[in-house]
Amino acid sequence: MTGIDNPGDFSLLDEDIIDVQTITDAMMTTSQSLTELAIRFLLNLAVCFVLVHFFYYRKSRRRDYYFTFMVFSSAMLLLLYMMGNAEVGVGLTLGLFAIFGVIRYRTETVPIREMTYLFIIIAVAAVNGLAPLYKLVGATGNSPHYELSTGSLGVLAISNLLVLGLVCILEAGSWLNHSATRLILYDRIELIVPEKREELIADLEQRVGVKIDNLEIGHVDFLRDAAFIKIYYTLGKGDTSTIGELTKAKNYVE
Repeated sequence: MTGIDNPGDFSLLDEDIIDVQTITDAMMTTSQSLTELAIRFLLNLAVCFVLVHFFYYRKSRRRDYYFTFMVFSSAMLLLLYMMGNAEVGVGLTLGLFAIFGVIRYRTETVPIREMTYLFIIIAVAAVNGLAPLYKLVGATGNSPHYELSTGSLGVLAISNLLVLGLVCILEAGSWLNHSATRLILYDRIELIVPEKREELIADLEQRVGVKIDNLEIGHVDFLRDAAFIKIYYTLGKGDTSTIGELTKAKNYVE
């Protein structure tokens, strides 16, 4: 049977436990934590500004998504940073799935280009918010000493540059054929028959003003002499087509 003969040994035992917890649960100073947060926040803000302003907004010109992307990125970084410091383990993973699930709520259908940029911004915020920047280099007594790891900071910077470089190459690539679609409520239903397909395409090209690569004929309303036609065409360099993807068929019906 073991025990503690001297009641005074309880204080020694408590001191030993406190010493172990202090060493294993080392905390950075307030100034170091603020410096780390500032580095993460400013780096993430700069990268997202380049992505949104110079790559996304240059083509789409949509101010609503500009605002959404910038605010969403900063809020995501702060959330992930706090979750990472809390060391919640499995809870962090579940939280990430919940964050990605936010994309499922919508008041309108999000175009594929906007959805792609949203995923990129979430990924960049996750990298900038969770990547280690400080390392424990030693401890004097019960006071651990942290230093900013230049290697980790360099890897983080390179990761962000790789994302920017990839987006820049793909956005500026003239070798890519940018296809688009458009839904049209067509009034000349006598031309939707197969034997008049060439005449139908010529009429659509003249009225819409684009070179049609292909088309599909959808719902036909004989009472109103109208049909829904989905056309496929190639965008010119620097052109975008977001409204054609956002508009639903029901918006055309009275």
